[in-house]
Amino acid sequence: MPRQPRPDLAGVPQHVVQRGNDRQPCFYVADDYRRYLAGLRESAIRYGCMVHAYVLMTNHVHMLVTPSSVGAVSRMMQWLGRQYVGYINGRYRRTGTLWEGRYKSCLVDSECYLLTCYRYIELNPLRAAMVADPADYVWSSYRANAQVLSGAVVVPHAEYLSLGVDASERCVAYGQLFKQGLDDDRLTEIRAYVQQQRALGTPRFQREIEAMIGRCAGVLAAHRPRRDQGAIVMGSDPL
Repeated sequence: MPRQPRPDLAGVPQHVVQRGNDRQPCFYVADDYRRYLAGLRESAIRYGCMVHAYVLMTNHVHMLVTPSSVGAVSRMMQWLGRQYVGYINGRYRRTGTLWEGRYKSCLVDSECYLLTCYRYIELNPLRAAMVADPADYVWSSYRANAQVLSGAVVVPHAEYLSLGVDASERCVAYGQLFKQGLDDDRLTEIRAYVQQQRALGTPRFQREIEAMIGRCAGVLAAHRPRRDQGAIVMGSDPL
């Protein structure tokens, strides 16, 4: 059967995930992370995408992105992928693919789920036991969102801006959201929606999306991913 197109609507945030081929590393040294972030900034501007949150793990990346037009995220990822793979292949004298097929993405309900996705993305290094505090991981957007780090890639979403009347108040409120982690049911839910590339949100949000894209927006229960019973590999995450 042909692949279903990813759900893609202008102005609706998307949780984007891309993995290294066969779960192999796609970042080796600090310069690699910096190069990817520089490319992400340029490609987001070039194709009209706002990046609200991101994390660069050893063998995969997560982003929360709002496109200004249909197809903008796809064009951003395609351009970024070409630039970064060319850099990696040249630097390490390698050939072949770096990424595991196409990236996956799901739409995100801004009103009820957006800040949860922020947390899901920026808590990845803690779940992988790489750091004890999200602020200690330099290759994520946490410090930009919780400490107003200058020169960051991120553009605040309206839901983030609603956390306070000024940057200081927003940072404090945002940091408070991280006092507790996400429970297993919420983690499983987020992973399922990205894996099946659906619309993460309330039933009303899903009905609205279904009316616009003409197909099911909820996950299919028979394909819900099994929970990983093994240990998490350092720098990795189930999704």
